Amino acid sequence: MSLRRSISTPEGKQRYVRRLFATIADRYDFITRFLSYGQDARWKRRLIRLAALRPSDRVLDLAAGTGDLAFAAAPHVRQSVGLDVTHRMLQLAAIKQDEQSETRSGSTSRVAFVTADMCALPFADASFDVVTTGYGLRNVPDLHLALAEIDRVLAPDGRLLSLDFNRPSNALIRTVYLAYLTAVGSALGTALHGDPDTYRYIPASIRLYPGAHGVARMMQEHGFTQVKVIPVLGGFMAIHVASRGRLSP
Repeated sequence: MSLRRSISTPEGKQRYVRRLFATIADRYDFITRFLSYGQDARWKRRLIRLAALRPSDRVLDLAAGTGDLAFAAAPHVRQSVGLDVTHRMLQLAAIKQDEQSETRSGSTSRVAFVTADMCALPFADASFDVVTTGYGLRNVPDLHLALAEIDRVLAPDGRLLSLDFNRPSNALIRTVYLAYLTAVGSALGTALHGDPDTYRYIPASIRLYPGAHGVARMMQEHGFTQVKVIPVLGGFMAIHVASRGRLSP
């Protein structure tokens, strides 16, 4: 079965993504740095600045991976929780947290980690003031369900911020961009895992993704307001910022 066909249904995508991220977990930090030209950390710092975190905030980072956004939020808020469906990712995040604690003097803000599915969040309604995610929304098997769950766990006037690849609207640019990602992904997959399909998933998932503005419209359908799309890397990436509160007068 082709990769694109494997991820064309919610059930197939769920199975594929879970296998994929369990396979690449130990290479995840390297891959995100490589594919972002070393800019991934800078983009995540920008997302945290845009979140305008307050000391009273409770933050939930979805698809937390090895914990970058959850760690960045932790010193500024009263609670930071990282959630990921891949347990190995969170094991690596916990190791990273322990190493950071050992190298820093004094007390450090701790992040709690939870292994769970972002389409079925194990939290009560209105449990968090801020939800963040890096490369999460593109990978969920059902984006509408994920947004509904995010809306449910956010408190009134809560904020949602997401960093992810974009799907260029210009057909020519999109074709060249996806061809480039396919070639690079094939080479990386072969070199790191002996399987060229491993990182071909990224362009395949972008082909099925509604793009940054499509995701913004879906957020609005789920009741989010003040939805902004902030282009990154010339529009090949994007940061979404949205509010669960009312529109400004």
